[in-house]
Amino acid sequence: MTWDRMTLALLASFGLVTLLLMQIGEVLSKLPPIIRAWRRVRDELSGGGRSEGRGEGEGGP
Repeated sequence: MTWDRMTLALLASFGLVTLLLMQIGEVLSKLPPIIRAWRRVRDELSGGGRSEGRGEGEGGP
């Protein structure tokens, strides 16, 4: 293996690590809104949305 190939392999591996870390950071930054949205969906499905304005006795649609 020549020095050229070793240098290129080293640069490529660092580039790959950097790319993976950036992608992981993007996923982790979007995770809290996804969790909040899932909790809202779960609350609506379990009937928790009635206390926010449309109850059974309010004459809604």
